[in-house]
Amino acid sequence: MAISGVIRVDRREIEISRPEKVLFPDDGITKGDLIEYYARIAPRMLPHLRDRPLTLERYPNGINTKRFFQKEVSSYFPKWIRTVTVEKVGGTVTHVVCNDTATLVYIANQACVTPHIFLSRTDKLDVPDQLVFDLDPQGDDFDVVRATAIDFKQLLDELELPAFLKTTGSRGLHVVVPLQRREPYDGVRAFGRDLAGIIVSRAPRARTMEQLKANRGNRIFIDTNRNGYAQLVAPAYAVRARKGAPVSVPLDWSELKKKDLRANSFTIRNVFTRLDRITDPWADFWDSAVSLAGARRKLGRLAG
Repeated sequence: MAISGVIRVDRREIEISRPEKVLFPDDGITKGDLIEYYARIAPRMLPHLRDRPLTLERYPNGINTKRFFQKEVSSYFPKWIRTVTVEKVGGTVTHVVCNDTATLVYIANQACVTPHIFLSRTDKLDVPDQLVFDLDPQGDDFDVVRATAIDFKQLLDELELPAFLKTTGSRGLHVVVPLQRREPYDGVRAFGRDLAGIIVSRAPRARTMEQLKANRGNRIFIDTNRNGYAQLVAPAYAVRARKGAPVSVPLDWSELKKKDLRANSFTIRNVFTRLDRITDPWADFWDSAVSLAGARRKLGRLAG
């Protein structure tokens, strides 16, 4: 049954507006479908949203029209929505914090297709709890993404760091290391750049860290910029504003062997079939958090 009218979620009443509005025109996927997806995925997604400032990527009239990124919480948002005020250059901004299904449903009703997260939590905003490598191909060659992810896994294994993998829902993959909250963004980002530099050096014709897109050619871009303060990443299970409504989905490393795997393989229409038949590859993500101290020493020896 389609979501409509006033619904009750987590003892909150939420009025659903225009659930019939089509947000994904090529697929006939409506705002109601988006809301239903986020309501159903919430138990798996909320651990990756909890206690983080969000930036809402909103498409009021569908993904083929103008979008906007909302950082500052709207005055009309209900008082029960949690928020956090974050310092920025020249002032502050107050972000939504999503710790419950009701908030996730509410922002989906605002045509938020993708809620983007900080890599840190509200009690230690300057200390990230994960290190993210975004493997972004310049074309449609997914084999180079696959090979680069495998090289990352091998290097992270050498450094005795846990490595988790997910699709971006866009074009590439995210390789993620969960961290104990012991050092600020600058140190984490510098470590990530050093590690990515080694990966690039092993296949410089296929990989790059070049910031200017025009200078990348056909090489895969290894993006470590997301590891800076107040930078954003699409979290696990987020929907992306692309044809088919693809979802960023955690993977087991063995799945890289599947030749039909793509960054957009999983969508809001097929992801629950997958989740019903597999164990969550990220079930122990937060229990695997590590310090970078030992790995930094090992990396120095490798670089030398």
